[in-house]
Amino acid sequence: MEGREIRLNKYLADCGICSRRDADKLIAQGVVTVEGRTAQMGMKITGRENILVLGKKITSRDRTVVLAYYKPRGVVCTERDVHAEKIVIDEIKYPVRVTYAGRLDKESEGLLLMTNDGMLIDAMMRGANGHEKEYIVKVSKEWTSKALDCLRQGVWLEGMRVSTRPCEIEQIGPKTIRMILTQGLNRQIRRMCKTQGYEVTSLKRTRVINIVLDKLKPGEYRELSREEMQELYEHCGMMQNGTSRVK
Repeated sequence: MEGREIRLNKYLADCGICSRRDADKLIAQGVVTVEGRTAQMGMKITGRENILVLGKKITSRDRTVVLAYYKPRGVVCTERDVHAEKIVIDEIKYPVRVTYAGRLDKESEGLLLMTNDGMLIDAMMRGANGHEKEYIVKVSKEWTSKALDCLRQGVWLEGMRVSTRPCEIEQIGPKTIRMILTQGLNRQIRRMCKTQGYEVTSLKRTRVINIVLDKLKPGEYRELSREEMQELYEHCGMMQNGTSRVK
């Protein structure tokens, strides 16, 4: 990574700090310094500089890490929030710095992928890629067939001025469904259910692409196997000629 000049936001993403978009936010907030000076948007570096984010020295990683993490309720997916009691970056204790690839809101729980590969994060955050994410959703009253059919076909979210894509839904209890989405809109499931007059009381993500929550308990994490990582990268279009970026 070191030698030729690259944009600072890409370097931070490649180091696994966050996505390029979030890197731009950190730079705009003035919490990134290069050789002791506050970084500027769009600046280029070689990677040999002394770079700090929130006062911590940043170095390029030497191996790719992807973790499956069970995010508990009450933990916020953010890099920095002085108002949040618990943020995911502080909650997960791992020797290599990792950040989240896709968010879960504070009230939700379940599978969160954590990695130090910024390119993987960017690939997973592109909604056009249509990556599957599976959820168990409980609501405040019994489901009707009409409401479920509407959700399956896609609904109009007035506040966001967008229609949701068709999705798979299986009813597994009077008030409980399993949903498979290929979008990642902000608080999408809660907004979708609200259009049909339902309030979500419990929301748990159980799968992201090929990675499942399985037997993890709240607050626990595990490293993905090499086979899981290779399949994940393939789904994200990050394998060529049968080889993987996984080291």
